[in-house]
Amino acid sequence: MENQINRFLDSLSRSQKTIFAYRNALAQFVKVVGKDAELNTAIYVEFLASLQNKSPSTQQVYTTAVLGFYKFCKAGNLMDLQEVTQYYKRRSRKSVVNFNRDAVEKVIAYCESLTGDSSPSLSKKLEALRDRAFVLTLADTGLRISEACLLKRGNIDWNEKRGIIIGQSDKQAVVRFSNRSIQALTEYLSKRSAVEPNSQKSPGSQPLFTRHDIRASKKIRPITAGGMWKAIKERMTESGVDRSTVRIHDFRHYFVTMTYLASRDIKLSQELARHESISTTNRYIHFGSEADGAYDKIFNKR
Repeated sequence: MENQINRFLDSLSRSQKTIFAYRNALAQFVKVVGKDAELNTAIYVEFLASLQNKSPSTQQVYTTAVLGFYKFCKAGNLMDLQEVTQYYKRRSRKSVVNFNRDAVEKVIAYCESLTGDSSPSLSKKLEALRDRAFVLTLADTGLRISEACLLKRGNIDWNEKRGIIIGQSDKQAVVRFSNRSIQALTEYLSKRSAVEPNSQKSPGSQPLFTRHDIRASKKIRPITAGGMWKAIKERMTESGVDRSTVRIHDFRHYFVTMTYLASRDIKLSQELARHESISTTNRYIHFGSEADGAYDKIFNKR
């Protein structure tokens, strides 16, 4: 992707200041989605989601640069890209969060049941164990899909059940892991270690989640956010969930919602979600509010 970016920037008849800004925008794009990501709408949506805490002017520059890059590469559907751009612009106005919780929970429950025992091959079994661990990690940590894909095995303190990551704005943050996500990760890594070839990389420096498709060969290759999102969508279909009802960021929405419903502590939810601004977390407080209980008592009393 680096060569394509350089060719795109070289083709621009813009000021050096603008080209510098575009270069920064595309560097951020690569950091979020990975250098091997396929240029499609899902990857672009993932990038847009990562910009939500940036200023409107920064968002404008970044989206303009990336849209121009997509157009230069003749990638994606321009109408779809413009539509999701407008959607995320509206979202950046801090509207309340709304997502299909039932659909998300159905996907989580299905993935939690994956064991790979009925899989026809070892690679399919590994994919099943990986997908279970990945979805439970998203649901129980609040990690963004790009952040989860960047995790190394050494990032996790298995005894303390937490990890240190570099999140948005290059800030270091602590992420807690649930018992079920740790168990799923342990089972996945145990099965993986039994078949992986000897690697010059130490176990701690190896990616936590890897590819297991035929094209990955026998090498330890990290999976991209786009590849992982594709795998999750396939699990949606298997679980009977309409793919259009679950978006790439909805597992994070689910995490923040569940932490708030359990604690009713907006500051705690902000800390666990790693939101820079509490106004971002405030978009979730309509879930399970006192108004819901009052309405139920008025209109649904027995």
